[in-house]
Amino acid sequence: MPVTIEMVKELRQRTGAGIKEVKEILEQTDGNMEKAIEILRERGIEAAAKKQTREASDGRIEIYVHPGSRLAAMVEVNCETDFVARTDDFISLTRDLALHIAATNPRYLTTENVPAAVIAESGMPAEKFYEEHVLLHQTFVKDPSLTIQDKIKEGIARMGENIVVRRFVRFEVGE
Repeated sequence: MPVTIEMVKELRQRTGAGIKEVKEILEQTDGNMEKAIEILRERGIEAAAKKQTREASDGRIEIYVHPGSRLAAMVEVNCETDFVARTDDFISLTRDLALHIAATNPRYLTTENVPAAVIAESGMPAEKFYEEHVLLHQTFVKDPSLTIQDKIKEGIARMGENIVVRRFVRFEVGE
């Protein structure tokens, strides 16, 4: 199947990948859009893994206040440069993370932050506990096929910089 400009444009819009790479992958997959997206996702995750060692000292603090002002979440997300911190992609990612925190009420950022005694007291298997209470292991509320960790890796691949959730807090009236 010949690759058309419309196909390249659509795949670029859906993934944010470069024109050359998109055209190459579409030719490789004979125009199969879903296969091409999967290949781009895998490549992006590999690229993200390489970038995770770089220092992320810029970024932004995002606040989500639920209608009625009885629930709010605040998250600090860091990246490498102020240029990326001001992009629509980064702002969208931070908003999604703040919304997710408000919706799911995670207790810990990473598995390293969870004391062994807390897991033992919960009576849950460790993996189940992590899925429910550790932000980076939770299923993303807007897309259940992704974890928060996956969502961040996609952001790293798309924006080309290391992205780190530094800290978060959630407030609810009466809690």
